Amino acid sequence: MDYVIEMLNIRKEFPGVVANDDVTIQLKKGEIHALLGENGAGKSTLMNVLFGLYQPDKGEIRIKGEKVNITDPNVANNLGIGMVHQHFMLVQPFTVTQNIILGSEPTKNGKINIKKAEKEVQALSDKYGLKVDAGAKISDISVGMQQRVEILKTLYRGTDILILDEPTAVLTPQEITELIEIMNSLIAEGKSIILITHKLKEIMRVCDRCTVIRKGKGINTLDVVNTNVDELSSLMVGREISFELKKKPANPKGKVLQVHNLVVRDSRKVDMLKGLNLEVHAGEIVGIAGVDGNGQSELVEAITGLTKSESGSIQLNNKNIKKLSPRKVTESGVAHIPQDRHKFGLVLDFPIGENMILQTYYQKPFSKNKVLNYKRIDEKANKLIEEYDIRTPSTYTPARSLSGGNQQKAIISREVDRSPDLLIASQPTRGLDVGAIEFIHKKLIEERDKGRAVLLVSFELDEILDVSDRIAVIFDGKIVADLKPEETNEQELGLLMAGSKKEKEGGD
Repeated sequence: MDYVIEMLNIRKEFPGVVANDDVTIQLKKGEIHALLGENGAGKSTLMNVLFGLYQPDKGEIRIKGEKVNITDPNVANNLGIGMVHQHFMLVQPFTVTQNIILGSEPTKNGKINIKKAEKEVQALSDKYGLKVDAGAKISDISVGMQQRVEILKTLYRGTDILILDEPTAVLTPQEITELIEIMNSLIAEGKSIILITHKLKEIMRVCDRCTVIRKGKGINTLDVVNTNVDELSSLMVGREISFELKKKPANPKGKVLQVHNLVVRDSRKVDMLKGLNLEVHAGEIVGIAGVDGNGQSELVEAITGLTKSESGSIQLNNKNIKKLSPRKVTESGVAHIPQDRHKFGLVLDFPIGENMILQTYYQKPFSKNKVLNYKRIDEKANKLIEEYDIRTPSTYTPARSLSGGNQQKAIISREVDRSPDLLIASQPTRGLDVGAIEFIHKKLIEERDKGRAVLLVSFELDEILDVSDRIAVIFDGKIVADLKPEETNEQELGLLMAGSKKEKEGGD
């Protein structure tokens, strides 16, 4: 068998951690090959070795049968390897074109020929169906378009082999469908793709083969046509996973959150929330379903004090919290799992132990007379690390060094541990493997059963339908439907989310 890439018996160690232990993966020309494993299993590390960001301690890499030494990403690019990272590597103030050509700029008389570059980018975009606005700033475009820019960056450099690291983690269902079409068109052009993902349904839908790694070791490589979701999940986590979420019927009590006629504007002075109404009771999970950009982020930021609203009211336990600072909102009994763990959830260069007390560091027992008590901080962090199975060498490890899933579990542990009256969970399982998703869903239901009010914002319709007790559909800044999960389905929700079917606004 001829392979375009062979990573043979790769070992990669970091202080105190063996990330990859004798792992082998072989990629055929023209295939989409899934790399599957739990959070922290070593998937991204293995691909960072292939892309030249890390050097292997043992093993070898072959390109079309020839042994190569990939010392840095430039060498990888020259060998036809491109990587789209889970967290995009884009310069926000730059335009789409400027980001794509960065480091490979066409010049004329010693100056960058931006007009030529824009034409080349547009031609590449049209060829592969990667719809982008070549002149738009990165800060002004959607997450889905940013990802297309990352893919175009690799294609602009002549990439034949693409590594996509959790490419659907931040996409809406519609954008995921578009990405799958793009991947198929790339394969039709003769490209080969390694897809790092936790999403088993996507593997079954789009991949040819799948290599499973667990705790840094290679477990098996399978033809996708000969396997199923249950087998893949068991190989990934080493135990059977229950995809059926068992929960008692909700027992809602008093109103915890009341949002009435809320109007919120964005930085361009455009109304993103247009008189929105919403209620969440103690002992229930309300899921917000909607296409990204319809006001979900503004709603969460207004409730948590991160954004000021123009008009309307936000009440927590019958107390107006609309004008409170984020700290005062937190102290009032609101916990927030933010949708972007890097921007809003963690201080990446702080130790993971300190990140776990970001909301309470100024309170006893973690500080006294403005001096931190590191013994107490370590005790709390170690307790949460054990309870939530957060994989880290120690409490002193920088948050940046943890896998995305373990970073997310650290945030969730911090917020849930404070026993809030209202828990806002925004994309809480983004980037998590099936075992971690199962754990987080159980935690949300446990919080509900303790009498907490839970507001769940998710682009995953499966998650909304499985976890929620009520579903509020948001479209164009308003709640357009208030439904029970057992009385609706993905098709109806999709129509409501697209604004093609409207019902009586919920929360009145």
